[in-house]
Amino acid sequence: MSASVPRLVIAAPSSGSGKTTVATGLMAAFAARGLAVSPHKVGPDYIDPGYHALATGRVGRNLDAYLCGPELVGPLFLHGAQGCDIAVVEGVMGLYDGAAGEGELASTAHVAKLLGAPVVLVVDASSQSRSVAALVHGFASWDPEVRVGGVILNKVASDRHEELLREALEQAGVPVLGALRRAAQVSTPSRHLGLVPVAERQGAAVEAVAAMAAQVVDGCDLGALEALARAAGPVPGGSAPWTPASPTHHPTRSDEADQQRAPVVAVAGGPAFTFSYAEHTELLTAAGADVVTFDPLRDEELPEGTAGLVIGGGFPEVYASELSANEPLRKAVAALAERGAPVAAECAGLLYLCRELDGLPMCGVLDASARMTERLTLGYRDAVAVGDSVLAAAGTRMRGHEFHRTVVEPGSGAEPAWGVRGPRPRVEGFVERGVHASYLHTHWASEPGVARRFVERCRTS
Repeated sequence: MSASVPRLVIAAPSSGSGKTTVATGLMAAFAARGLAVSPHKVGPDYIDPGYHALATGRVGRNLDAYLCGPELVGPLFLHGAQGCDIAVVEGVMGLYDGAAGEGELASTAHVAKLLGAPVVLVVDASSQSRSVAALVHGFASWDPEVRVGGVILNKVASDRHEELLREALEQAGVPVLGALRRAAQVSTPSRHLGLVPVAERQGAAVEAVAAMAAQVVDGCDLGALEALARAAGPVPGGSAPWTPASPTHHPTRSDEADQQRAPVVAVAGGPAFTFSYAEHTELLTAAGADVVTFDPLRDEELPEGTAGLVIGGGFPEVYASELSANEPLRKAVAALAERGAPVAAECAGLLYLCRELDGLPMCGVLDASARMTERLTLGYRDAVAVGDSVLAAAGTRMRGHEFHRTVVEPGSGAEPAWGVRGPRPRVEGFVERGVHASYLHTHWASEPGVARRFVERCRTS
């Protein structure tokens, strides 16, 4: 695949400006024109990529310079964009907002520079007119390495309001590529951790994406946006696409035999467990696993032959009653863990493995209790494996992300999963038998040995 894939980054001065509406609508609008669109999201967000997938018919992928390192942003982008005509990257927070205390690291601006991609700035114009020129000028001139190629005005009140905004922006020297009116039908419901995931509102989500696309088609110059994307040159650094296969691994007859007895790795899915990076499944498959998805809300048994279990993030607190009511599956998970099979659980998976969640029985794999709180725990984490586990050898350093309004008591077991570095060092999570359970969301592309180690343990446990 050419490293000069046409691409745009959709950014904004701040959260709440309309990035998701514009990015998702633009993806769907390009797809409707017959283009194969590659969808991407800056940062650790799991929910927006679900809407991107609806808009494009392709897996939504994340680009996170903190979790994976700046050196992997280009290769991961090219991996996701293979076979596509154009790529749209939705930013995170404000254009220049990155990891706390880390300068530009993991900001939308940082990722745009790593990709050599032009930026389209989405501005909430609802409470301003001439001041929009000063705002846009400031964002466009702040970092000369960030190319702001155009502006899309959002929440424009009227034709007269649009006229005033366009007149002001002529002085800023940044072209207006679209103006969108306020439209209630494109809004998507939110709750304690952001938008409600696609898996929980399939029909309504399809309608919302269609409305976003219609609004973008009506209010944006798609030809100019596509031309801006096509003006992007090669991805800097001569990046080659990332691959889930180990670059030093060469298949042998022994490998072929292992493939014939590929261990079944069950991966939790469905509405309660929607947080997962696409690369995790790809890495498990490349490591020789037979990956099978199941839904803990509906399936009363683990997939036949399950040798290992991966339970990612999501919203078990929303579905606690249904998860608790599925006693046959809870018992099956407990039995799998009891016999020492590898189990990797992140955040929601950690809660599911606890003895109880908000007073309702869960799997009881861990002697811990989980409950909802009002407090939001959010942020990047620098972590080191405290001891050996099915995921990592002691001393393995990984970066993670926490995002939850729950608490688990106790917060760690006799053998913690991670030591979290920083101003307030602590240990967290649980390593028991073959179980590795933690609040930290990690991106395995940053440490592919995690997936290989897990699959090997599935073969031998």
